[in-house]
Amino acid sequence: MASPTVNFETVTRLLDDSISNLGFESHPLKIGWYNDVLPASLRQPHHEDTLAVVVLSTPDMFERAFLPFMEKGCCQGVSDPIDQCVKHTINSAISQSFPGKKVEVSYDYEMLPASRKPKFLAQTAAHVAGAAYYYQEADVTDHPWGDKKKFGVCIHPRFGGWFAIRALLVFEGVQVGCEVLQSSPPDCVPSREARIQLLEDFNLRWQDWKYRDIIPPVQRYSQRQRDYFSTRPAQRPALLQEWGFLQKEKGGSQLEPPASGSLIPHSGHG
Repeated sequence: MASPTVNFETVTRLLDDSISNLGFESHPLKIGWYNDVLPASLRQPHHEDTLAVVVLSTPDMFERAFLPFMEKGCCQGVSDPIDQCVKHTINSAISQSFPGKKVEVSYDYEMLPASRKPKFLAQTAAHVAGAAYYYQEADVTDHPWGDKKKFGVCIHPRFGGWFAIRALLVFEGVQVGCEVLQSSPPDCVPSREARIQLLEDFNLRWQDWKYRDIIPPVQRYSQRQRDYFSTRPAQRPALLQEWGFLQKEKGGSQLEPPASGSLIPHSGHG
């Protein structure tokens, strides 16, 4: 059977068909929308009309994709199990839906080798795609923090902070025209006071999960998922062993603990 023509409609439909039932969302954008809000050093090296898609994970991802991935024994090597699951899911969707097509995939945890800058700015991509509003210091008039920097955070209109930005897919050679219009993300935290609360909760108290509930979400992480993300990365292999997903081997565990990252969660929220 011939592979489908790759255009805006088929990309959005086929990706949604492949990953939505596994707890993922896909949101299309033009590369130009992303590049227009960034300095030259952070832009994507593609034509402004090139089609891209930002992929988010929702609260369902843990039970629908991650735990089945672990049950099947697909987790191998030393990299983070969640990252392995996301990569496996996205690669499978691409190979099944767009065989032979050139799709450049960047994951939220990947860095450029020369500059050590992120391969893409996940929260910026989610914002320009209309998926989640990226709240930053500049969104607070007369903010009270002086020169103390506060990191920004995306809030999803349905899930609040209970989601993660996982990847950017660039469909090389696929360009879309003016018929594809950019939509602003819903401003679900409109007041100055709530925005101050959000940024302070995210920067100072992110471990208590409170910032995720800045709006009433339609769904939160399950208790098991909270237990997993509340566990420090170095202890997660032991937790997975306790749950029966990893077998201990002589001389150590099947999976080495991933390196610990920044204390404040990056795009993925966790």
